[in-house]
Amino acid sequence: MSTGRPTALLLNAGHALDHLFLLIFATAVGAIAADLGMIWQDLMPYTAGAFVMFGLGSLPAGRLGDLWGRRAMMIVFFLGMGASGLLVASTTGVWSLAAALTLMGVFASIYHPVGIPMLVQGSKNPGFTIGVNGLFGNLGIAVAAILTGLLVKHVGWRAAFAVPGGLALLCAVLFAMLVPRETEPPARRPKKSVDLPPALMARALAVMTLAAISSSLIFNFTTNGNGQLLSERLRGLIDDPATLGVLLAIVYTIASLAQLVVGKLIDRYPLKWVYLPIVAAQAPLFLLASSAGGWPLYAAVLGFMVFVFGAIPFVDAMIVQYVDDRMRSRVAGVRLTVSFGVSSLAVYVLGPTVKAAGFGTLLMVMAGIAAFTTLCVALLPGRLTTAARAPLTAAAAAPLTLER
Repeated sequence: MSTGRPTALLLNAGHALDHLFLLIFATAVGAIAADLGMIWQDLMPYTAGAFVMFGLGSLPAGRLGDLWGRRAMMIVFFLGMGASGLLVASTTGVWSLAAALTLMGVFASIYHPVGIPMLVQGSKNPGFTIGVNGLFGNLGIAVAAILTGLLVKHVGWRAAFAVPGGLALLCAVLFAMLVPRETEPPARRPKKSVDLPPALMARALAVMTLAAISSSLIFNFTTNGNGQLLSERLRGLIDDPATLGVLLAIVYTIASLAQLVVGKLIDRYPLKWVYLPIVAAQAPLFLLASSAGGWPLYAAVLGFMVFVFGAIPFVDAMIVQYVDDRMRSRVAGVRLTVSFGVSSLAVYVLGPTVKAAGFGTLLMVMAGIAAFTTLCVALLPGRLTTAARAPLTAAAAAPLTLER
């Protein structure tokens, strides 16, 4: 069954909100820290709970999505994000703030293992569908940068959480009204033909997990640190937080467009040969940015974010290609628990690392992580005969074999 237009629009909006909520704190951390009498580097670890739960919560969310229903879980997602956003806005101390952000992470964990499998079920061009969905997610990051900057400047940091909270509650109402009820949960639907040799499945899942961990580390380091990186390296050129937010939003908006191109390529060519050059380009750009300042630094940030965002669709595309729809939410939940759980470390150590060693060292570390991701992707099967010349849906309809 294909996804209707209102359902697809709300699911894409959900992805935007998911990433928007998770990046509000990183964008407003300077203002929040000043309000609490701290410096941003010391406040940053208090958001680690949100990203830990963003990973750990994916496992039960995926199970409930397959066994209970994806529509019901998405309504829980929108309601929970709205309520937790309003709760963060009402906190009065650092520990209540940390607790509210952690609760937000619990509800944020629902989207990826539930919303994306719901979106691609029955899609004729799942690669492009995932690319469009990724575009919305990263536009959420861009909106977080500009909206948070404006709200912090003109209203205060609490409004930066309260306004998206109200939008999420509105989406919950619209989702309940417009999205048709599921006749049965995905786990009870007829099985489709996805028949992979055990060795190939194990190899693909191992690469998927390792690549997901390393790419999630880079994603968290960049999206949580770019705001402060630009603030530090553009000091004297641009000091207004709202203007910095606009510059960061421009980076994220342009970089997001890469996912549309990648989605088209995924539907036509083997994953490995699209994925490999994208991750390979990240390391030299991080090294270039490590010693840059001013506008050259801004250009380097734009460059590496194009390839960081361009790499996002691949793991979801692998799940679509290798895993039957009846259990995609559970497989995605396991993958996300591992990758996001480990990558939450990036958020915890970001502030202390920059405080102790500076952004130059952090960017060199990210270059090393990108090189590791490249090695992982190089271990993917070279070519799947059915996938090489057909979209992912066609690849999922027949047994897959390797060309020698």
